[in-house]
Amino acid sequence: METVLKGAKTTVVISRGGPTVIIGERINPTGRKKLAASLTAGDLSIVRKEALKQVAEGADVIDVNVGAAGVDEVKLLPEVVKVVAEAVDVPLCIDTANPQALAEALKVCPGRPLVNSVNGEERSLQAVLPLVKEHNVPVIGLLMGEGGIPDTVEGRLEIARKIRDRAARLGIPQDDLIFDCLALTVSINIQAAHVTLETIRRIATEMGNNVALGASNVSFGLPDREVINASFMALAIAAGVTCPITNPAQLKQMILATDLLLGRDEWAMRYITYFRSLPKESRT
Repeated sequence: METVLKGAKTTVVISRGGPTVIIGERINPTGRKKLAASLTAGDLSIVRKEALKQVAEGADVIDVNVGAAGVDEVKLLPEVVKVVAEAVDVPLCIDTANPQALAEALKVCPGRPLVNSVNGEERSLQAVLPLVKEHNVPVIGLLMGEGGIPDTVEGRLEIARKIRDRAARLGIPQDDLIFDCLALTVSINIQAAHVTLETIRRIATEMGNNVALGASNVSFGLPDREVINASFMALAIAAGVTCPITNPAQLKQMILATDLLLGRDEWAMRYITYFRSLPKESRT
């Protein structure tokens, strides 16, 4: 399957067997007090700088999330979307749990953005999928439902099938469904990463959809989190992740190396080109 995203001037194709597409995660106020404060104050200069920085570091798509205490998402999200779209040419990923904010952001976003996200809860399906259909945009389906995130592979696959079937009823193409199999914390449940990886593998082999994933939750509470996150992401890409949601500054080179080892980088050209773009003092 191919999921096509478009920015102001750039088209990005997410596909199984193609280059891994990096969705830059840094425009998100969760755990970032300075960004949250600037959004609350209506100062969007940090947002613009962060978008430019992530593209320079190798992000193919920019995730935009303004969910912070005291923020009116319905008003602010479309404003931030416009600022980011004017700053960078790559596609955007509109990240909100507020359907009204999503509707307003989709009205002003150029190209063909990605919606992040819908889940298996009835209220989410009823609110988000019609907007996805109306604007002809792809959507990420989170594998959680009325009872939260299932502990089992089969439980998560059941939600994936539910989202797929509901989307199909509305005429949303299967190519436009990307699933996020959800990473939970291994320090709490040692099987958490294994369940996520097996769910990714099953989605890839049985359903064929593209798969997104954020890795940072997996290492929460443990030392040297970046090492765990990088190891988990490499395993996830090998299992079937095609568009991770991550910090390109930390994981771009590892992702390129993973693609190379999986036979997705002819003559290692993308890896070598990236290496040559690094400052000499940072090369090893």
